[in-house]
Amino acid sequence: MAQRLDYLKETPSQTAGPYVHIGLAPGAAGFDIYAQELGWDIAGPEARGERIRVEGLVSDGTGSPVKDVLIEVWQANAEGHYAHPEDPGETEAGFRGWGRVITDFDTGEWGFDTIKPGPVMGRAGRMMAPHLNLWIVARGINLGLNTRLYFDDEDEANAADPVLGLIEWERRRKTLVARREMRDGQPVYRFDIRLQGEDETVFFDI
Repeated sequence: MAQRLDYLKETPSQTAGPYVHIGLAPGAAGFDIYAQELGWDIAGPEARGERIRVEGLVSDGTGSPVKDVLIEVWQANAEGHYAHPEDPGETEAGFRGWGRVITDFDTGEWGFDTIKPGPVMGRAGRMMAPHLNLWIVARGINLGLNTRLYFDDEDEANAADPVLGLIEWERRRKTLVARREMRDGQPVYRFDIRLQGEDETVFFDI
């Protein structure tokens, strides 16, 4: 007699819920646990490269700010190498290459300071334009959203980037490009993230 196999039902997915900040950014939730909040020191003062600030706003399908978002960032250093043991590049003192920020609870704005990354060699041996990798979680999002931030002063590199090249419509590619401006002598890149609706940011299934 053939043995019957019983399969358990799939567990329902859940959103990040209202407690994501307690677990991942406790200082923002009013819990004084760490001397320094985890994830704010992406590139320390010894890290080489151009110092930049990145700022933006996360909005929903109606254009309203989403005020309880957590964003994680991974990036290469100015030479295009990640702070990872499998990266062949030389370890750089003061460069963590990873960060975690939250949106302002009143305005929905977010921002962080870092250094501008260099071009990165892709897995297929093709050079990728300088970029930041972003992961976004918030209430109402079942699975974290993955996207990239490119820089509008890297036109030539962006045009040859293999990931941007996968996006057929040029209008959609522009949702991944941050705008550069100068503020008090410092480069500031503006990158607004639209979760739904017109001009929705491109997200990647990885």
